[in-house]
Amino acid sequence: MPQRIVLATHNAHKVEEFAAIVAATRPDLEVVGYDGPEPVEDGVTFAQNALIKARAAAAHTGLAALADDSGICVDVLGGSPGVFSAYWAGHRKDGRANLELLLDQLSDVADTHRGAQFVSTIALVVPGGDEHVVEGVWPGRLARAASGDGGFGYDPIFIPEGQDPAAERTVGEWSAAEKNAASHRARAFVALAPLLSAL
Repeated sequence: MPQRIVLATHNAHKVEEFAAIVAATRPDLEVVGYDGPEPVEDGVTFAQNALIKARAAAAHTGLAALADDSGICVDVLGGSPGVFSAYWAGHRKDGRANLELLLDQLSDVADTHRGAQFVSTIALVVPGGDEHVVEGVWPGRLARAASGDGGFGYDPIFIPEGQDPAAERTVGEWSAAEKNAASHRARAFVALAPLLSAL
């Protein structure tokens, strides 16, 4: 029977994405969603918020807990939306409104200045044990319009670097398998995997 580890989120998309990433290297671990109360995320960094969520989930469930705090950091905006990515257009957590507001804010910004990074910070908290924080960064730039129905959040406007310039796509146009292999969460998980071996 696989060992269970709780992911401190109520976001079904994140649970599905994490489960796929974890299964690729640790099929003996079962990622389960968190059904407890949401803690107040009052940190000002990804690491602070990830730890807040992981500690709450570990305390509530008694299981080792993972928490991801992630967002998009736009160079010309000084790294914003950053930790405010989910609330960029207000506290409704409206993904489409967030995306449209960001595009509007950058509407006059030239392509050469549209650099951005997806950042994922993952905290691992073991009840009564250790706490660890790792980070993954996925560099790229922002498109001028949304494209593709895949992924979620800002995926339809993020163009990862390293693609063939003649065939560039937003993450919204990538398959789930492509995204899970290259994303900021996948990069953070490379650093996290050795820590999970102690579970």
